Amino acid sequence: MESIMEINNTMYLFDLEHGDIAGVDEAGRGPLAGPVVAAVAKLKEYDERLEKINDSKKLTEKVREELFDLIMEKFHVGVGISTVEEIDEINILNATFLSMRRAIHQIEEKTKFEKILVDGNHKIREYDKEQEFIIKGDSKSLSIAAASIVAKVTRDRMLIETSKEYPEYLFEKHKGYGTKAHREMILTKGPIDGIHRKSFLKKILGE
Repeated sequence: MESIMEINNTMYLFDLEHGDIAGVDEAGRGPLAGPVVAAVAKLKEYDERLEKINDSKKLTEKVREELFDLIMEKFHVGVGISTVEEIDEINILNATFLSMRRAIHQIEEKTKFEKILVDGNHKIREYDKEQEFIIKGDSKSLSIAAASIVAKVTRDRMLIETSKEYPEYLFEKHKGYGTKAHREMILTKGPIDGIHRKSFLKKILGE
């Protein structure tokens, strides 16, 4: 393993400066359909291949898939999911925090850490351990960026499975986001119970 002095990965060094941490991020706050997925990641051992990791939104689907396997090898990982029903019942922000708490609970069964770094500008509600929010954290923290990729890939895979059951909605392409084609399909064929977020469709459906 390289010594810390030889490592020039600013995202890894950012995490080191923050101590014994794990990073958390989510995928799927904005879409019209599908769950919101959170992931939390804590590095086991640095590997120079991790230099490819960046904010999941800046990477191609193919690169994210390749990095997913590396992250699962080099990080402790937890994943939490909030369902469409939970999103509609408690709102997307609270559902996001719920998915993050679930992800943290899962990783706490595997490893320990002193602090959570949270991507964005909110601390996790109803989480009473030490945490710090990092604005644009998925481009600053290696652990948050790794969590971002895991959350995104996990959610994308779920929507690809959904597309097999409802092929005409093209979930494998838009992943539930409100593209023109997706909105037109909702207006033409209607929303799918348990798949579409009713609380997100009021403007589209004129309710």
